[in-house]
Amino acid sequence: MGMQLRFLAGISTAFAFKLLLMRALTLKLQRDIEALNNGNYRPLLSSFHRDAVLKFAEGDSRWSGTHRGRAAIERFFQDFVAAGIQGQITEIYSGGAPWRMTLLARFDDRAHAADGTQIYNNRTVLLVRTSWGKIISQEDFFEDTTRIDAFEKKLRQL
Repeated sequence: MGMQLRFLAGISTAFAFKLLLMRALTLKLQRDIEALNNGNYRPLLSSFHRDAVLKFAEGDSRWSGTHRGRAAIERFFQDFVAAGIQGQITEIYSGGAPWRMTLLARFDDRAHAADGTQIYNNRTVLLVRTSWGKIISQEDFFEDTTRIDAFEKKLRQL
């Protein structure tokens, strides 16, 4: 009976730890996105491993393609902030152990022209793989990739 109780206590502790870890990651991500929306990409950038890879939808936009390493990801975020994109995480799911966790997050984003007219909106699922809390890869899947190219054309006209 003692072994069973210790086993159950161990499982309970593991579940509690995972819940706390998920809550901490969710709060950090929400704060990082809030900072990004305010023009400060650095908190989010600090979550990426120095050799991380960010894959964005193929197309004609400034964000398209694969961005390797923190310096390339920083340029990606600089362009993101300069374009005035705002977004929010609406859902987040996780799986795996802390040393190899996978996150799925729904990210809804939008942008407005100087006169307040909405010039872009989209829904995205981010597939994020981490190792000990650092993002090692992120791949973005969009509801409609043609919206990104249309947004890029509008940005070039401004």
